Amino acid sequence: MSNIFDELQWRGLVAQTTDEAALREALDGTLTMYVGFDPTAPSLHFGNLVQLVVARKLQRAGHHVICLVGGSTGLIGDPKPDSERVLRSKEQVAEAVASIQRQAESFLDFEGDNPARMVNNLDWTEGISALDFLRDYGKYFRVNSMIKKDAVSARLNSDAGISYTEFSYQILQGLDYLHLFRTYDCTLQTGAVDQWGNILAGVDLIRQAEGKHVHVLTTPLLTDSTGRKYGKSEGNAIWLDPTMTSPYAFFQYFLNVEDSEVIKLLKVFSDLGPDEIKDYEEQVANEPFKRAAQRALAAAATTLVHGAVATVSAQAASEALFGKGDLHALDAGTLQDATAELPGGVVPAGTPIVDALITVGIADSRNAARRLIGDGGVSVNNEKVTDVDATLGADDYLHGVVAVIKRGRKYQAAARAS
Repeated sequence: MSNIFDELQWRGLVAQTTDEAALREALDGTLTMYVGFDPTAPSLHFGNLVQLVVARKLQRAGHHVICLVGGSTGLIGDPKPDSERVLRSKEQVAEAVASIQRQAESFLDFEGDNPARMVNNLDWTEGISALDFLRDYGKYFRVNSMIKKDAVSARLNSDAGISYTEFSYQILQGLDYLHLFRTYDCTLQTGAVDQWGNILAGVDLIRQAEGKHVHVLTTPLLTDSTGRKYGKSEGNAIWLDPTMTSPYAFFQYFLNVEDSEVIKLLKVFSDLGPDEIKDYEEQVANEPFKRAAQRALAAAATTLVHGAVATVSAQAASEALFGKGDLHALDAGTLQDATAELPGGVVPAGTPIVDALITVGIADSRNAARRLIGDGGVSVNNEKVTDVDATLGADDYLHGVVAVIKRGRKYQAAARAS
């Protein structure tokens, strides 16, 4: 594709622009862009990942990238359409800023001939006095325009109303774009489409304060199968922090994506080209049961976020649990992640298998358990149990922690040592 804009558009990463023709022309040369993240949680999530993908692709196309983490805007909070945010302490926000900066750094190149730049908007807003804020920046904002923003309008029409604190958020975000324009000649801001109003505040501020025109590119919101966007406020966040969503759980999420969504996500989170994507589209249409596109998506997304080693471990765990892989080969951490959500219970070593089947919920009686074993439908750690009098030995507990008991190929449970 001759222009990076064409690639972003083909990958479904363009929702709106301020001036498509002008942006295309600017992207034919070299520009500086920025993307911002507010530290409203200790980790970025799957929804934020889209913005990092856009920044990564723009950097690889030769453009200069600034990643902003909002130490000041995070203290205020982007207005929600339904209620006021609970303000977090400065210490909590500072910790989240540091955590998110570490995460974002892994997606961009901060070395070489075209290094990305990491900034914190607290650095240029903390020293501004209230009078200077109102005189130097507030004068450019018209209240009648500010109240038209969707979230602000919704709050004004609700019983909750909106505080001046959150009402002023769009001024702070606009100030970010102005500062980066003045300091680094930044002329493009990217963000999710639901940030369109806030981002335009910066465009208008630069036009009024500097008499210059700058660009905006927003991406569509990725939604789950129910139509909800991904995020902590929606209760369906897929976190990028491995301690909050393990690499195995991350991999499994993408492995289970519906056929109707998989190609869209594969375009976003992989570097596959049109011919390869077309091949996966045909496989989804003709052989959906093989889930080839889902496997490619899970591998690409997990490698992007957690690295190749974590992806191999997640693939091995998935195959061991749902295929014919070797559970004994899994490391303790991956095993813990892979079995964390399995039903089950505590089953001490030496317990007869028939009793273990009852404890973990596979059988509802000893007779039923014996029938399952006699029919060849029970396995422990993927090894078929043939003796109805067998017991769970200490060696059956992988890493001394858990034994995986299966009924047939699909139903499985965890017998935990304690």
